[in-house]
Amino acid sequence: MHGPIHSLQLIRYGVAYVFITSGLVKLLDPSFEEIFANIGIPYPAIALLLVALIEVIGGGFILFQFYVKRTVIPLLTIMITALLLTKIPMLHAGFLSFAFGARLDIIMILLLAILWRSYAK
Repeated sequence: MHGPIHSLQLIRYGVAYVFITSGLVKLLDPSFEEIFANIGIPYPAIALLLVALIEVIGGGFILFQFYVKRTVIPLLTIMITALLLTKIPMLHAGFLSFAFGARLDIIMILLLAILWRSYAK
Protein backbone atom coordinates (compact mmCIF):
# COMPACT_ATOMS: atom_id res chain seq x y z
CA MET A 1 0.00 0.00 0.00
CA HIS A 2 1.18 3.52 -0.77
CA GLY A 3 1.81 6.17 1.87
CA PRO A 4 -0.25 9.31 2.31
CA ILE A 5 -0.50 11.89 -0.46
CA HIS A 6 1.35 15.07 0.43
CA SER A 7 0.03 18.55 -0.31
CA LEU A 8 2.69 19.17 -2.98
CA GLN A 9 1.50 16.06 -4.83
CA LEU A 10 -2.08 17.34 -4.72
CA ILE A 11 -0.92 20.67 -6.12
CA ARG A 12 0.93 18.86 -8.91
CA TYR A 13 -2.11 16.72 -9.73
CA GLY A 14 -4.44 19.73 -9.78
CA VAL A 15 -2.12 21.87 -11.90
CA ALA A 16 -1.50 19.00 -14.31
CA TYR A 17 -5.24 18.34 -14.64
CA VAL A 18 -6.01 21.98 -15.46
CA PHE A 19 -3.25 22.30 -18.07
CA ILE A 20 -3.81 18.93 -19.75
CA THR A 21 -7.57 19.46 -20.09
CA SER A 22 -7.12 23.10 -21.18
CA GLY A 23 -4.58 22.12 -23.82
CA LEU A 24 -6.70 19.25 -25.13
CA VAL A 25 -9.75 21.49 -25.44
CA LYS A 26 -7.67 24.04 -27.35
CA LEU A 27 -6.51 21.29 -29.73
CA LEU A 28 -9.99 19.85 -30.27
CA ASP A 29 -12.22 22.95 -30.36
CA PRO A 30 -11.78 24.95 -33.58
CA SER A 31 -13.40 28.07 -32.04
CA PHE A 32 -10.24 28.78 -30.05
CA GLU A 33 -8.43 29.99 -33.16
CA GLU A 34 -11.06 32.71 -33.53
CA ILE A 35 -10.73 33.59 -29.84
CA PHE A 36 -6.96 33.99 -30.25
CA ALA A 37 -7.49 36.15 -33.34
CA ASN A 38 -10.09 38.34 -31.61
CA ILE A 39 -7.73 39.22 -28.75
CA GLY A 40 -5.06 40.27 -31.22
CA ILE A 41 -2.60 37.40 -31.05
CA PRO A 42 -0.58 37.31 -34.30
CA TYR A 43 -0.67 34.06 -36.28
CA PRO A 44 -3.49 32.68 -34.11
CA ALA A 45 -3.41 29.14 -35.55
CA ILE A 46 0.30 28.72 -34.85
CA ALA A 47 0.07 30.41 -31.44
CA LEU A 48 -2.90 28.22 -30.49
CA LEU A 49 -1.07 25.03 -31.45
CA LEU A 50 2.05 26.14 -29.56
CA VAL A 51 0.12 27.09 -26.40
CA ALA A 52 -1.96 23.89 -26.48
CA LEU A 53 1.09 21.65 -26.91
CA ILE A 54 2.97 23.45 -24.12
CA GLU A 55 -0.05 23.01 -21.84
CA VAL A 56 -0.51 19.30 -22.57
CA ILE A 57 3.18 18.40 -22.48
CA GLY A 58 3.87 20.69 -19.51
CA GLY A 59 0.90 19.24 -17.63
CA GLY A 60 2.24 15.75 -18.29
CA PHE A 61 5.70 16.70 -17.08
CA ILE A 62 4.26 18.13 -13.86
CA LEU A 63 1.99 15.10 -13.39
CA PHE A 64 4.91 12.68 -13.65
CA GLN A 65 7.31 14.97 -11.74
CA PHE A 66 9.65 15.42 -14.70
CA TYR A 67 11.64 18.69 -14.83
CA VAL A 68 8.96 20.41 -12.74
CA LYS A 69 10.92 23.61 -12.09
CA ARG A 70 11.82 24.05 -15.77
CA THR A 71 8.30 23.21 -16.89
CA VAL A 72 6.72 25.84 -14.65
CA ILE A 73 8.37 28.74 -16.54
CA PRO A 74 6.50 28.39 -19.88
CA LEU A 75 3.26 27.59 -18.05
CA LEU A 76 3.64 30.72 -15.90
CA THR A 77 4.27 32.70 -19.07
CA ILE A 78 1.03 31.38 -20.58
CA MET A 79 -0.96 32.17 -17.44
CA ILE A 80 0.41 35.69 -17.01
CA THR A 81 -0.16 36.43 -20.70
CA ALA A 82 -3.73 35.10 -20.46
CA LEU A 83 -4.34 37.25 -17.39
CA LEU A 84 -3.00 40.38 -19.12
CA LEU A 85 -4.82 39.84 -22.43
CA THR A 86 -8.16 38.49 -21.25
CA LYS A 87 -8.73 39.46 -17.63
CA ILE A 88 -7.13 42.86 -17.05
CA PRO A 89 -9.52 44.43 -19.61
CA MET A 90 -12.36 43.24 -17.35
CA LEU A 91 -11.33 45.89 -14.81
CA HIS A 92 -13.42 48.37 -16.85
CA ALA A 93 -16.52 46.47 -15.66
CA GLY A 94 -15.41 46.78 -12.02
CA PHE A 95 -13.06 45.07 -9.63
CA LEU A 96 -15.49 42.31 -8.59
CA SER A 97 -16.07 41.31 -12.22
CA PHE A 98 -12.32 41.16 -12.71
CA ALA A 99 -11.75 39.23 -9.47
CA PHE A 100 -14.39 36.68 -10.40
CA GLY A 101 -13.22 36.29 -14.00
CA ALA A 102 -9.55 36.04 -13.06
CA ARG A 103 -9.89 33.66 -10.11
CA LEU A 104 -8.58 30.53 -11.89
CA ASP A 105 -5.72 32.44 -13.52
CA ILE A 106 -4.61 33.91 -10.20
CA ILE A 107 -4.84 30.58 -8.36
CA MET A 108 -2.91 28.80 -11.12
CA ILE A 109 -0.18 31.46 -11.00
CA LEU A 110 0.10 31.01 -7.23
CA LEU A 111 0.19 27.20 -7.49
CA LEU A 112 2.82 27.35 -10.24
CA ALA A 113 4.90 29.68 -8.03
CA ILE A 114 4.64 27.15 -5.18
CA LEU A 115 5.82 24.37 -7.50
CA TRP A 116 8.68 26.49 -8.79
CA ARG A 117 9.87 27.26 -5.26
CA SER A 118 9.44 23.68 -4.06
CA TYR A 119 11.47 21.82 -6.67
CA ALA A 120 15.20 21.82 -7.27
CA LYS A 121 16.55 22.23 -10.80
